[in-house]
Amino acid sequence: MIIDTHLHPTNLVDEAWRHTGTPFTGERMLKLMDGPYMINGKPRRIDMGFIQPPPGNTGYRDGNRKGRDGIRDYMAYCAELCQTYPDRFIGNFNYNPRWGPENGAAELEFHVKEYGFKMLKLHANMHGYRPDRALDWLRPAMKKCAELGVVVLIHTGDGPYTIPTMFYPIIREFPMVNFIIGHFGIQTGGNYSFESFWMAMDTPNVYCESGWCFQSRIVEFAQQLPKNKIVFGTDSPPNDPGMWLRELEVLCKDPPHGINLSEDDLEGYLGNNIAKLVGIDPSPPPRDVKDAQARLKDSYAGIDRATGKHLEFA
Repeated sequence: MIIDTHLHPTNLVDEAWRHTGTPFTGERMLKLMDGPYMINGKPRRIDMGFIQPPPGNTGYRDGNRKGRDGIRDYMAYCAELCQTYPDRFIGNFNYNPRWGPENGAAELEFHVKEYGFKMLKLHANMHGYRPDRALDWLRPAMKKCAELGVVVLIHTGDGPYTIPTMFYPIIREFPMVNFIIGHFGIQTGGNYSFESFWMAMDTPNVYCESGWCFQSRIVEFAQQLPKNKIVFGTDSPPNDPGMWLRELEVLCKDPPHGINLSEDDLEGYLGNNIAKLVGIDPSPPPRDVKDAQARLKDSYAGIDRATGKHLEFA
């Protein structure tokens, strides 16, 4: 299956990205995930995705409840979606230490045990702290991640607070926790992809998320990184998943655009690597076009919502 580590459905307008002023709901997200997307000539969908609220909507605003109540409020829609579509959505807890580090750790545990969340997101820029200096703000949640087996996804790629190596102190302090460098160190204000690459090369518990990285750098990094070190993530919306799927698919091509990657190894990047990190059974890629079509026809992705009929693929 294909698993996206980085999705932001919302029932409110995203205060950072806006999305033309219309909430990008869970149902819109499912339609985006369903595609179908052509990968090596086979129709595919994004089978599952880790969902979190837009980080711009996780800060305090006048009228909000405070403490654990406020955290539960901003996580409520994602928790609801995980219950409504448990076969499609996996919860990612957006941790803002400014609501109280201990409150956040307690709510993380609640969301893991109550709703099956398997990931935690850090966004030091949106929440305004230096991760290398605010270790006391991060430790309570990291201890819970170690205890509960939760993977940590880190927003990186722009200053002042999300340069990848700024997270090295907390990463080294918690070697039993797996950390994913979101955006491969690339965002609006910088390109720290080489920094991210060497962190993943040198540190057993560090992985890199493919989305936002330049295609030519993905080719270069995939040649050297262990095959389990890259996971698929799109940051959708505002991104379209198809471009990031293509960025990984091209690895199966001949050099210089690809590295003659096998379809089994591609499936690792597309979903099996993150599946293994969070305890989901990995799956093989479709054997051929007919197998891929059959999988879609047996799934939510293979149904035309307007007619209720199965889609046909050429």
